[in-house]
Amino acid sequence: MIRILVADDHTLVREGLKQILAVTPGFGVAGEAVDGDDTLTKVRGGDFDLVLLDLSMPGLSGIELIKRLRLEKPKLKILVLSMHAEHQYAARAYKAGAAGYLTKDSASSQLVAAIRK
Repeated sequence: MIRILVADDHTLVREGLKQILAVTPGFGVAGEAVDGDDTLTKVRGGDFDLVLLDLSMPGLSGIELIKRLRLEKPKLKILVLSMHAEHQYAARAYKAGAAGYLTKDSASSQLVAAIRK
């Protein structure tokens, strides 16, 4: 079972992601975070395999949050889910330590494939 922390500041996005992941065998949403600081706190106190991370959230977010998460839990995988389709956002996320990058207009099948990969 892949234990996933869903980190997004939009309730509807978190709820939609949880529904997609709930019907996918081998995935379990083990927590939710509403902003960058909450994400860091949850990662410190939890046991997750992957963070599904919105790049733009209140407080600590974006590239700095990815770097902090990598420092705190080097083996934790980070899959960025962002509204930013520009290549430079993805490149910076990868450089900071993200394992993957998807835009929010991706299909749910792409999300599932990226998590499995």
